[in-house]
Amino acid sequence: MTTTTDGVPAVVAPQLAESAEERRQRYSAGVLIIVAGVLLLIFLLSTSGDAKFALSNAFDEVQLPTVAIPGVATVAICGVLCLLAGVGYLIKLPGRLPVLAGAVGGLAFVIGFLAWAAAGRDLPFPVSNQLAGTLTVATPLIFGALCGVLCERAGVVNVSIEGQFLAAAFAASVVGSVTKSVPAALIAAMIAGVAMAALLALFAIKYKVNQVVLGVVLNLLAVGVTGFLFDQLVEPASGEFNSAPVLEKIAIPGLSALPFFGPVLFEQTILAYLAGVSVLVVWTVLFKTSWGLRIRSVGEHPKAADTVGISVVGIRWSAVLAGGIFAGLGGAFFTLSATGAFSKEITVGNGFIALAALIMGRWHPGWGAIMALFFGFVTQMASQMQSLSTPVPSQFLLILPYLATIIAVAGLVGRVRAPAADGIPYEK
Repeated sequence: MTTTTDGVPAVVAPQLAESAEERRQRYSAGVLIIVAGVLLLIFLLSTSGDAKFALSNAFDEVQLPTVAIPGVATVAICGVLCLLAGVGYLIKLPGRLPVLAGAVGGLAFVIGFLAWAAAGRDLPFPVSNQLAGTLTVATPLIFGALCGVLCERAGVVNVSIEGQFLAAAFAASVVGSVTKSVPAALIAAMIAGVAMAALLALFAIKYKVNQVVLGVVLNLLAVGVTGFLFDQLVEPASGEFNSAPVLEKIAIPGLSALPFFGPVLFEQTILAYLAGVSVLVVWTVLFKTSWGLRIRSVGEHPKAADTVGISVVGIRWSAVLAGGIFAGLGGAFFTLSATGAFSKEITVGNGFIALAALIMGRWHPGWGAIMALFFGFVTQMASQMQSLSTPVPSQFLLILPYLATIIAVAGLVGRVRAPAADGIPYEK
């Protein structure tokens, strides 16, 4: 027993023992960051010249200067920072220092990688295009993550985000082509997303089908139905049924004229603005309203919720259908943001990336949106690398979001815990 100088027993704070799972995750994260640092040091061997970063594109009214930094020194410093951050994870830094170390390691790897890619190139790396494209690419992922947050916070696993995207994209294309109206196309996409959500709720909540298997089946159903209708209806008359109007960028007066930040943040499509607003709406609903409290209660402890008079079935239905609205908006992006035309499997797995963003964001709307931005950043970076003629194939960069999915599922980003009743059918 520990005592003070006057003989009075001292109160010693209990030390929380680290579980085997936490230790494994800490070691995994530390090794992952160290590997990133080692890669940067290897890249150092092929780095030469300055890395140039353009803060403005050629069409901006205000042209900001191009920033040049020494490539070798930047890559070397970032590599060392990654190594130090990884070692910090392995030796178990106290308090919240591991979180800081992880943030430093991740940021250092991104900066070091971009410096290596841009060093000695004829063209500078277009920073403003990178960030603007990140927001564009992340828009459907944010909607998909919000759909998953509502469903899984209520206890219903939603693996069918991809199918909801696909059905909504098809509906937006056809209705938009017939009506030549963007609002009509968006409404049709939301209806299609809700219809797919109703199928999920029907079989998962009422008939208690295994929700993971059900999600896979619904994805295949969406692929089959949209592919059949496309072959039989849309493709033979593409001018009539596959030429929807394209969303135009909306410049916010005053703010869009700001140097650098204006074109990036305040010159986006209506869907990008809606995605940002939707994050705030879902966060407010989940954590500031009685309905949100009921959603979280039926996802964590449905029996206790039922005991106090909350309809578990009704709340789960409402949450899943509300999630379908966001999935519909995300699906509309794929046909209305670029060409206005639908093609088979146009969503190319973005629903699964949204699911990964949901998991990495720990079933929280804000963190899920941040992870969606991360995936958007990586995807956009792959296209930017093509103009720099880097030695890394852009196809390799395109697999990074899927690699991050594996990392999330394996738990290498830290302990993630789904709602306690997630995926468990409720029976009185």
